[in-house]
Amino acid sequence: MLTFKKMKKTALVTGANKGIGFGIAKHLGLSGWRIIIGARCPERAEKAIKELQSIGIDVAGWVNVELADESTLQQAAKEVNEKYPELTLLVNNAGIPGDMSVDSGHTELCDIRETVEVNFIGTFMLTQALMPLLEKNHGRIVNVTVPSEISPYWHPLAYVTSKAAQNAMMGVMAMEFQQKGTPLEIFSVHPGPTTTDLNGNMALPGFHDIETVGAKMAELINDGRIHQGEFVELYPIVKED
Repeated sequence: MLTFKKMKKTALVTGANKGIGFGIAKHLGLSGWRIIIGARCPERAEKAIKELQSIGIDVAGWVNVELADESTLQQAAKEVNEKYPELTLLVNNAGIPGDMSVDSGHTELCDIRETVEVNFIGTFMLTQALMPLLEKNHGRIVNVTVPSEISPYWHPLAYVTSKAAQNAMMGVMAMEFQQKGTPLEIFSVHPGPTTTDLNGNMALPGFHDIETVGAKMAELINDGRIHQGEFVELYPIVKED
């Protein structure tokens, strides 16, 4: 079993300026983590930083994370290595929904490409770029995702495809870490139905809010257990009668 040495708890949360990412950053911060905001928009990043700092959270700063731009991701990784060498946690939360209003027969190829480019390829590039630092610090990688199994109630093709690829990445990396004895841990978390702007702030029975999900995510990350290769569902989708 891998063990992880204790260091200053510093986390980079992508897409942390709003939605689930903000909730995760907030509750990790309230539980003692030092937070690095990953965001695309300077104004939104600064707004999030001020809000978090106003409740006593230690925010180290923010880095520009544009998952569709390889050069930006390389620069982000370089900046993290230089400014935050104590990084011990990467939360891959940022992503785009794709067109959730159409079925697979009407999904355009450009939508598939764009969604996979951001949610899988961009996430992979950032993860890969930060792996040497995280390995040095015996760190962890947590992906916010959805099940690869197809739900009969919600299955937008572009989004589910991109997350299925992300889940495969997690599984392969976890197996390699175990086989090679690499001091790195990776696992995935499905928050369950959550009211965010990604789904048009949908609020149906069984949905949870950002505060609830953020607190539950922080609780999971802080539980002291090793979750290598696991797919954890915080709030499984409840089947309709």
